[in-house]
Amino acid sequence: MIERERWHTGEKIKLMIVDDHPVVRDGIVRSLEFEDDIEVIAQCDNGESALRIAGQRKPDVIILDINLPQVNGMQVARQIKSEYAHIAIVMLTGYHDAGQVLHAIKAGAQAYCSKDIPSQQLIDTIRAVAHGQYVIDDKKMDGREVQQWYQETVEKTGGSYAADTNEAYGNLSPREMEILSCVTNGLSNKEIARRLRISQQTVKNHMTSILKKLNVQDRTQAAVMALSRGWVRVESETRNAGKY
Repeated sequence: MIERERWHTGEKIKLMIVDDHPVVRDGIVRSLEFEDDIEVIAQCDNGESALRIAGQRKPDVIILDINLPQVNGMQVARQIKSEYAHIAIVMLTGYHDAGQVLHAIKAGAQAYCSKDIPSQQLIDTIRAVAHGQYVIDDKKMDGREVQQWYQETVEKTGGSYAADTNEAYGNLSPREMEILSCVTNGLSNKEIARRLRISQQTVKNHMTSILKKLNVQDRTQAAVMALSRGWVRVESETRNAGKY
């Protein structure tokens, strides 16, 4: 969690939007139409594309969804910050969980916002992170203040909850995220194997890894955790189930 250098006055903020819902991306673009200091230079709908395009276009700020296909938002944030420390990341999500906010900041995000955030507030947040500030719960903080906030929040929530559960989520591989999504939607190992075109033994091996990373005892607990934290979308998976 290192504060960015101050923004150069007079330059446009180059913005990239990463969300797998076109309506969300379009809404953000429309809200920025009359902001002459912010320019949307790229959009994409999955984690792999986000990593590739970020490297190519070098945006100043990325608005990043957490629940993304292929590579989840936490993993994207961590990798982008490790390679391009100057890029500011605004996590935009439909879920607000104390532990997940902690993990987002730890992964490198400068802001954590709900998807129902008012347009002007989102615009203010983009400008704030471009100038090196952090924005959490509508409060703007500098690097020292966010470090203090982080430590106090970890203590309040119980360190193991923030560090273990959410860190594990960030460490799930894209394949493990696929399998976790299938499990949450009630698919058996046989059905998962058929859908993903892998062997049942491979599914079992991945499940063992998932349970270990999430520190839960069985697939039911894993599914409950995924649903409660907003890691998967049941409605989307359910609609697709009939295709297999």
